[in-house]
Amino acid sequence: CLYMVSYLILTHFKKTAEFVTDCLSPSPRLWLCTFTLSVAVCAVLLLPISILSNEVLLTFPHSYYMQWLNGSLIHGLWNLVFLFSNLSLVFLMPFAYFFTESEGFAGSKKGVMARVYEAVVLLLLLALLVLGIVWVASALLHDNIARKSLYDLWEYYLPYLYSGISLFGVLLLLLCTPFGLSRMFSVTGSLLVKPRLLEDVEDTLSCTAFEEDSLSRKLNSSASLWVSLIEQAFVCRVLPTVTTMHNNFLFFLVLPIEMRRKASPWQRNLGYPLAMLMLLALTVMCVLMVCFNVLELLLDETAMPRGMEDPHLGMASFSMFGSLGAAVQVVLILYLMVSSVVGFYSSPLFTGLLPRAQDTNLTQMIANCVSLLILSSALPVFSRTLGITRFDLLGDFGRYNWLGNFYIVFLYNMLFAGLTSASLIKTVTWAVQRELIRAFGLHRLPLTVSRSTVPFRLLLASGLSKIQ
Repeated sequence: CLYMVSYLILTHFKKTAEFVTDCLSPSPRLWLCTFTLSVAVCAVLLLPISILSNEVLLTFPHSYYMQWLNGSLIHGLWNLVFLFSNLSLVFLMPFAYFFTESEGFAGSKKGVMARVYEAVVLLLLLALLVLGIVWVASALLHDNIARKSLYDLWEYYLPYLYSGISLFGVLLLLLCTPFGLSRMFSVTGSLLVKPRLLEDVEDTLSCTAFEEDSLSRKLNSSASLWVSLIEQAFVCRVLPTVTTMHNNFLFFLVLPIEMRRKASPWQRNLGYPLAMLMLLALTVMCVLMVCFNVLELLLDETAMPRGMEDPHLGMASFSMFGSLGAAVQVVLILYLMVSSVVGFYSSPLFTGLLPRAQDTNLTQMIANCVSLLILSSALPVFSRTLGITRFDLLGDFGRYNWLGNFYIVFLYNMLFAGLTSASLIKTVTWAVQRELIRAFGLHRLPLTVSRSTVPFRLLLASGLSKIQ
């Protein structure tokens, strides 16, 4: 089911023209991207499924229909996600990228198999390079262990490599999640109808209609003047720009007012505040849980994240508040993941990776799948390190070397709490200041001038005066 959903998502964003011109080989690469994205979704659902499974077994301890749900099944699921994450990051996605960029070796017959041979050779060379780097790093950090485990590739080097990748993902989550938590307010606000204090929607809409008529008359009169006085080449440059300004005026001013007029009073007055309060409550709850985890780290050694061999499901709840606390943990984990994705695509470094419907080439699709897999595979470690849940890490997820370092874990919690608090305070205070200034300061302007149209009218008037 996850594979089918991932396939539908990727086909919605993929660039159709690229797949039409390369009809011989899009399907295998698309299948690899789909598999990687489905593994990323599985990694996101690992902790929620484990926590909910434990609560189900606590609620129905002797149910015959729940005997299939046990610790062995959950442990196997964690191992499979770890295996497929390694497979996707180390082999599948590099092969898909090399195959996309390859053309075949010089002198060989051009075709699909020539590109496959070149991609395989490049993948083997990359594997040797990465293995050498991992061996040197492990030899510098753990001299005796690394030299004794030189041939133990599967049991030592791949988990060691994935530990480094997970550390990079956790650091990326540390940077993206606080920024995403603050961006969630603006993203949610753009999807809802915002209430306006001291505003009559009908009067505002009438003023907007007058503004649009006045703008249209100015454009028509100015266009006739330009045609008579200015060369046609200059007109071809100026008129589309002014027309675009007119279209932006309609999109950014008229449409939001129409949405507010068509919305019911409940949507206009309660929907937006309730959504903002819910986001604020979830964010504050995350910060409080991280602060409580910092205190526990100072007082109790069992608060450190660690791995466990058997989850012992159905023995006790992983939350002091029982099933309600477990449900809150699941919501917070999913909320943190959504916030991290929003922060990742909103950051200046990764804005270019943002997929666009029917306009995302295959290289961008591979980069997006790899980025989402790194973020999602680090989510269990991220949530356990911050103390969002007490469910310890299973399988190879708990074998990361840096999880036992108290200073790293403590500093990580402090940085997350500080960055999130600073972003939250800045977002809330700026939003309140904007609304108060708009409501109690600018409403005294004449009826024909609104706050949203002031910069546009000034820009248009200055542009028209200069051209005339």
